[in-house]
Amino acid sequence: MAGVGVVVDPEAVGGGGDGGGDGRMKEGLARRAVENLRFRSVWGEVNGAMGDLGTYIPIVLSLALSRQLDLGTTLVFTGIYNAITGLLYGVPMPVQPMKSIAAAALADPSFAIPEIMAAGILTAAFVLFLGLTRLMDLVYRFVPLSVVRGIQLAQGLNFAMAAVKYIRYEQDLGKGKSLGRRPWVGLDGLVLAIAAVCFIVLVNGAGEEQEQRQQQQQQQQWWRRRLGSVPSAVVVFVVGVAFAVARHPAAVRELRAGPSRMRVVHISREAWKQGFIKGALPQIPLSVLNSVVAVCKLTRDLFPERKESPTSVSVTMGAMNLVGCWFGAMPCCHGAGGLAGQYKFGGRSGGCVAALGVLKLALGLLLGGSMLRVLVQFPVGLLGALLLFAGVELAAAARDMSTRAEAFVMLLCTAVSLVGSSAALGFLCGMLAHALLYLRACALRERIVSSQTDFHIDILGHHLLLGLGELPKRRRRRRQINYIFHSHSVGCCQSLTHTGCSTQYATTISFNTKQQLLELFINIFHCSLP
Repeated sequence: MAGVGVVVDPEAVGGGGDGGGDGRMKEGLARRAVENLRFRSVWGEVNGAMGDLGTYIPIVLSLALSRQLDLGTTLVFTGIYNAITGLLYGVPMPVQPMKSIAAAALADPSFAIPEIMAAGILTAAFVLFLGLTRLMDLVYRFVPLSVVRGIQLAQGLNFAMAAVKYIRYEQDLGKGKSLGRRPWVGLDGLVLAIAAVCFIVLVNGAGEEQEQRQQQQQQQQWWRRRLGSVPSAVVVFVVGVAFAVARHPAAVRELRAGPSRMRVVHISREAWKQGFIKGALPQIPLSVLNSVVAVCKLTRDLFPERKESPTSVSVTMGAMNLVGCWFGAMPCCHGAGGLAGQYKFGGRSGGCVAALGVLKLALGLLLGGSMLRVLVQFPVGLLGALLLFAGVELAAAARDMSTRAEAFVMLLCTAVSLVGSSAALGFLCGMLAHALLYLRACALRERIVSSQTDFHIDILGHHLLLGLGELPKRRRRRRQINYIFHSHSVGCCQSLTHTGCSTQYATTISFNTKQQLLELFINIFHCSLP
């Protein structure tokens, strides 16, 4: 089944009478849920589920080691979050820790569990408010694509640079610091990380376009198709778990069956204050821009048939944290980097993240917080390899900037975000640059048409310059002229550049023959007659 939408046949659903409408609706929802969770490719979806672990594991482990974050509770709640988002959206919508809150906790020893949860609840409440009031839709429409691409590029480069740091240097996740250079050999050596990167490149390549991939799948030899179906991220993760056990065999004997005991977190007034100032304030702009706006833009880029609304993404993100944070689960959000990583490794449906959610939920219920003893030995270099490709895939989304103005705004936003370590500051600079360029373009258009009367045409060889100024009494006639202009420009123009404000129109057309130019001139002349 190629389509994503679900068409329900009323006769096939059946059920006349009083409950017929409810029965059809329930069956339609059930079919939609099944379609959202259906695997497009078993190994591809399972492989894609591993593509987000390069971000998830280091942050959760760091907070579990340094701030006593309950790993078992976090696994249970994030597993539920994954399953729900996969069921609702039908795309590999990720669930990631809130990075600004995590950074504040790792940098400040006084920023403990109550402050972390307070920051998560306040951020979730603000995002949920924007979603319920539909103000998030206004934000989504207001932010230009070039600014969104700048934020995505900055986030992707941040991931890539963090990944290179994980690969090159040994890490103290408990303190969030890099140590000395990583040794070349060993169970977490540099050779292992480089081998993982090379393996992923050989299997997944640079990420081909969808149309090219569909054409090549029919022409490739059997061994190339088999190579492309290898679940590279799953292989890297399984190797990492095996090496973690080999590094500390006693950790297996320290595992304890059963979930962690959940407790309601007590948040004092001071914890609310510190959580708002140090955690929520820097996290809110990142959540709005990267977790909602950028995620919706990237979803429409990767899955054009899907039209996920910023309102629904805001509501799910806010609702899940308003529940989980009270029990000590790490504050989470959706993220464009996680979506790019899961897509890179083969995730194409909601079943991808639902499978990851089932795995997290099973580990959280069966082993609880004792899983920390094994995961702390996981080779960080392998996590860096997974994170590297997630970052590169996210940054590659910025390749669709077609004009110098769009590229200028995008790169300015990226540079400020990277140097200032603040997506909010990059966003403000990008919006300011976009506004200035827009005002400059409007001023240039005013100069072009300021010397024109109601209507005139200049003919220069095979080129025609058409200018329409203010025509308050001829709006209907001007629409006719524009319609004729567009209808002729489809077949006879070699190049077309259309710039104009709401009441002004100026463009240049190139014609193949003088006959085509003459026909257009005659039609416009007839429309302009009183």
